[in-house]
Amino acid sequence: MTVTDQTSTERPGTPAFVDGFLVSSSPVTGEEVGRVPVSDAAGVGTAVEAARAAAVWWAGLGYAGRRARLLRWRATITQRLDEITDLMHRENGKPTDDAMLELLLVVHHIDWAAKKASKVLGPRRVASGMLASNIAATLEYAPLGVIGVIGPWNYPAFTPMGSIAYALAAGNAVVFKPSEYTPLVGQWLVDTFAEIVPEHPVLTSVHGGGETGAALTTAGVDKIAFTGSTATGKKIMAAAAATLTPVLIECGGKDPLLVDADADLDAAADAAVWGGMSNGGQTCIGIERVYVHEAVYEPFLAKLTAVAQSVTPGEAADAHYGPATMPSQLDVIRRHVDDALARGGKAVVGGAESVSGPFVSPVVLTDVPEDAAAVQEETFGPTLTVSKVKDMDEAVERANGTPYGLGAAVFSKRRGVELARRIRSGMTAVNSVVSFAGVASLPFGGVGDSGFGRIHGEDGLREFARPKAIARQRFGLPMAIYSFTRTDKTNALLTRTMRSLYGRGARSR
Repeated sequence: MTVTDQTSTERPGTPAFVDGFLVSSSPVTGEEVGRVPVSDAAGVGTAVEAARAAAVWWAGLGYAGRRARLLRWRATITQRLDEITDLMHRENGKPTDDAMLELLLVVHHIDWAAKKASKVLGPRRVASGMLASNIAATLEYAPLGVIGVIGPWNYPAFTPMGSIAYALAAGNAVVFKPSEYTPLVGQWLVDTFAEIVPEHPVLTSVHGGGETGAALTTAGVDKIAFTGSTATGKKIMAAAAATLTPVLIECGGKDPLLVDADADLDAAADAAVWGGMSNGGQTCIGIERVYVHEAVYEPFLAKLTAVAQSVTPGEAADAHYGPATMPSQLDVIRRHVDDALARGGKAVVGGAESVSGPFVSPVVLTDVPEDAAAVQEETFGPTLTVSKVKDMDEAVERANGTPYGLGAAVFSKRRGVELARRIRSGMTAVNSVVSFAGVASLPFGGVGDSGFGRIHGEDGLREFARPKAIARQRFGLPMAIYSFTRTDKTNALLTRTMRSLYGRGARSR
């Protein structure tokens, strides 16, 4: 059955709401993949309340109990890999090989979070210092309670799992609102977890459009983890501010790749094309802008062009990537390409004719002005802008010339790490692209219009916990310090101690 939303003019893959159900369809054919019930505000509230009771039970299992359940979930996902990759292909459109790679990252992060949570969040002694030598100081982290996760459609398993797995490992319950473009993938994750944890609704789902996400934000959760557009992220923050609900926001990026004069040009060209065009360019940490040292610009561009021309989208088994999952994104891609060409840019691969739904062919643009939409706005399609720079100082300046700051990449044999440190981004790969996403111990997140907060790594675990400081007096001091019985003699001694410990090092004016 082919599904349309209200009118026959909707593009394939557009979500439809029919008789209280969200109907998910293929972005290629429009054929229905499945349907899930829509949650209204009351339904969302009920899910959050149920999760609150479940959170108490889940936290009570302790780190060892949660670890055992999460590792069983990891194994279940791995054993049923063919099932979930096929579903991701039908609902999201990506090739099953790409879906497999995404699931590899999913199980890797579940494994890391489950095994590391106790060490990162468990009680540990910290130094109390000379002034509190009679105090045993302990730091530990307590779960927040219920986490609301609002996920995206481009990586419908990997991206939300960066919040879900880490929140669960920290001892929280999770209410998950998948994208309306990929609700069935989200529901599959929830259902498989319920097979491992049938006792309580520790991980549950709510489905719908923006109204459902808004309801989750204001339903009394203890934190919201959101991935999506900057505009929607601002709305989430505004709604959460009314109840001082903390938020974790990841809003995409406009990631640059820098190619230095001493770079391995073959590797850099291959990485640029894969980083920019894998998953149809629908990658928040994918490459969209390339800045190349003038000394190697021409040979690099020739190599990049050759690689890009060999990449093809489609449904065939040998296709490199699939369709635009979100049909309206085609209009954004077309606008960016048309604007770049109208302002003097040149298409060395593809062009305006490449943007025909649902598949977009690779587009490589040169001579695009820095203030053009194709440079300043997130395109989210298989396009690259390639610019010549006189040196790496100019490359860094241009790389930092957008409001975004999520990921980046640098190809340089001698100065890679140095240049990486100068780029305003949350993560930077050196002589590779997006490699930081596969390192579970590294935090993942951005700055500026790319949002704030971190998933993955120790920082990701702590995002879903609150620090709890405990100071236990081991023995009393011969003098009272924190008391109204403190004497002048005690005050004089404290003053001398303070001057002895902290009074040195001041410079004279």
